[in-house]
Amino acid sequence: MTETEEGGVGAATRSGFVALIGATNAGKSTLVNRLVGAKVTIVSHKVQTTRAIIRGIAIEDRTQIVFLDTPGIFKPRRRLDRAMVTTAWGGARDADVILFLIDSERGLKGDAETILEALKDVRQRKILVLNKVDRVRPEELLKLAQAANEAVTFDATFMVSALTGSGCDDLMQHLARTLPDGPWYYPEDQISDLPMRQLAAEITREKLFLRLHQELPYSSHVETEKWEERKDGSVRIEQTIYVERESQKKIALGKNGEAIKAISTAARKEIAEILEQPVHLFLFVKVRENWGDDPARFREMGLDFTP
Repeated sequence: MTETEEGGVGAATRSGFVALIGATNAGKSTLVNRLVGAKVTIVSHKVQTTRAIIRGIAIEDRTQIVFLDTPGIFKPRRRLDRAMVTTAWGGARDADVILFLIDSERGLKGDAETILEALKDVRQRKILVLNKVDRVRPEELLKLAQAANEAVTFDATFMVSALTGSGCDDLMQHLARTLPDGPWYYPEDQISDLPMRQLAAEITREKLFLRLHQELPYSSHVETEKWEERKDGSVRIEQTIYVERESQKKIALGKNGEAIKAISTAARKEIAEILEQPVHLFLFVKVRENWGDDPARFREMGLDFTP
């Protein structure tokens, strides 16, 4: 039993950490935002958008569910890739429950099959979540669910659409019933543990990817350099977009600065909606060669730097 704010004895609370793992672009970030009911992690069609573990916090009845949005798991090629994959598996092994998310359209191919095989050695309770079910015929979904359950013992299987919300209520109710008894880890009104400076940088990075998906290489990074609360109730934010080469800087700026203006406008609008106050956003683009080999950048992203 737990004490209520008034000091009396209330109903027992539950809480726990739920890690979402899956191949890149399986829809983990979209699902976390859907389950939390607010945007706590960025979404992009560009693979490996999520780089570190981001926590989204939801309340279902008397249960506080802390979702861990982990980087997509894939075959790493660079130091940053290896750090992201290591982080993803570390988040999974620290959680109470693992949600293995599969893109139903792609099925058990490539990285998804590799992850499924690795899950055999993970001790935590595991739940299979088939995403994008609105795009696949029911008989194909059943075959996919059967194949995954024959390979690994899952406690439950859910078929959802993170985009429309179909099936998400059932998943939330199941988690609320089955997470362990215990006190809540965060205040009731908190939906993420990401500082606003970092969330603002992530939002700008999302807009960067959405605008320049085909043109800008994966290796770009955004930092919030200044954050000034002004007397008129607005906030002035200065951010720097770091790229690795001068040619990438030209892409980020765009012809006559058109790209950076569009990115700034989209990011400012969303940051202002989250903050519920006017925002003055100033973006700068700088070249930082080989930032993907800089230990300080890894620490800033919440990743371990492995020499």
